[in-house]
Amino acid sequence: MSFSPQYSAPTPRDVSGADAEDLALYREKFRRRLPQSLDELHGSAHGVVALPLHLAWSGMSSYDLDKPRWRMGLYRTVLHEGLHDDLPRYLNQDLLIPLWPVLRTLVGRSVRAVWEDAFPQLASRTRAAT
Repeated sequence: MSFSPQYSAPTPRDVSGADAEDLALYREKFRRRLPQSLDELHGSAHGVVALPLHLAWSGMSSYDLDKPRWRMGLYRTVLHEGLHDDLPRYLNQDLLIPLWPVLRTLVGRSVRAVWEDAFPQLASRTRAAT
């Protein structure tokens, strides 16, 4: 599969050759899952959410969104494991934006970079929080 140059992933200076290509492919995996806009994220803001097996394959499957740590755990899981259709179903824009300054420290670099590149309001929210 070929990738458009406009979607080339940034790579750390100390990564070269096959490792850089692997990193670019890994980031592209997350980029393809993104919604067009954060406005599409209309998941629940309160209550208990049960994740399907393809998302919660290695741990908790139900999360109480009214408990901050559980909410953060659900968002971390969905950001890493969620497919394109899962993101709008389980994430909520009104929760994601205020959670982002902390959440970004809990997700991998590739997830963080892809989301902040696609949605500058997340990166600006982080700068405002510091």
